Amino acid sequence: MDAVAPACAAPAANAAPMREWRVRELGRQPYEPVWRAMQRLTDARGPDTPDELWLVEHDPVFTLGQAGKPEHVLAPGDIPVLNVDRGGQVTYHGPGQLVAYPLVDLRRLGLGVRELVCRIEGAVIDTLAHYGISGERKEGAPGIYVGGAKVMALGLRVRKGCSFHGLAFNIAMDLEPFRRINPCGYQGLEVTSVLELGGPGDPAVIQPVLVEALSRRLGLAATGAPPPDLTPA
Repeated sequence: MDAVAPACAAPAANAAPMREWRVRELGRQPYEPVWRAMQRLTDARGPDTPDELWLVEHDPVFTLGQAGKPEHVLAPGDIPVLNVDRGGQVTYHGPGQLVAYPLVDLRRLGLGVRELVCRIEGAVIDTLAHYGISGERKEGAPGIYVGGAKVMALGLRVRKGCSFHGLAFNIAMDLEPFRRINPCGYQGLEVTSVLELGGPGDPAVIQPVLVEALSRRLGLAATGAPPPDLTPA
């Protein structure tokens, strides 16, 4: 998603029984097999396919979105650069970052893309607030910021009315690679992490808090499921 961050309303209370979504923990994985598996799942979806949430920590990689400009990759060095099909510009993924991919049917949830962005951002604000950290949105620049520094990047793709890709939440990671790019296409943008902000430095500690916040914001009930098959078709 590469659009102006909208004014976000609080989600309406859902009186109907909540749909479940399958929460899958992938551990640490290279980026491309996970991306390709998300594409396959999205292409194979039908109207009754359950929604899923994939949680992963990626090996070091820079990803350049569909609108990404190569000049924003300044000096990648030994870190690979991968052109991908999400919105947005360039970002970095690496160990110590909690990546969450909400694979949801927007039509079934009654959401537009902008509202999905709002709810994902709201879930990260809720997660930070759990640790006494005040996160905020920035108009025209999707993601979450603390004191002007970005702590969560967001890039989505919607196909067949269903979302893939998602959010990258800096928990406790080496931030040096962000200096090799213009993060999200912004020269000089500061990047921070939950650990730097005084929160916990273990993604495994923050993960259930984020899952609960995303589930609540999207009106879904989380249920555990095995990791997806990442074997190429």
